[in-house]
Amino acid sequence: MNDLRHVLVLPDRDAAKEAADEAAARFDLPAEPRLVRDALAGEDDAEDAQWLVVIEDEDGFLDPEALHSLAEEFDGWREEEDEEE
Repeated sequence: MNDLRHVLVLPDRDAAKEAADEAAARFDLPAEPRLVRDALAGEDDAEDAQWLVVIEDEDGFLDPEALHSLAEEFDGWREEEDEEE
């Protein structure tokens, strides 16, 4: 299977850090998820940023719905990727 990457979108850094820690523990991830700050388009204010939790899923074993549920626990969501890349 191709390497997969799941992206959880969270409202702030604290939520992203907590979600990343919880994902690592809950899903027994081989690598720590990465945190990435994502400034909203056209916004200059640092407060107007979302945080992304990037989870590598090389074997495609993670359940997208379980990741979506995890993100919702922290007021976020799982980003759906375009399959036509």
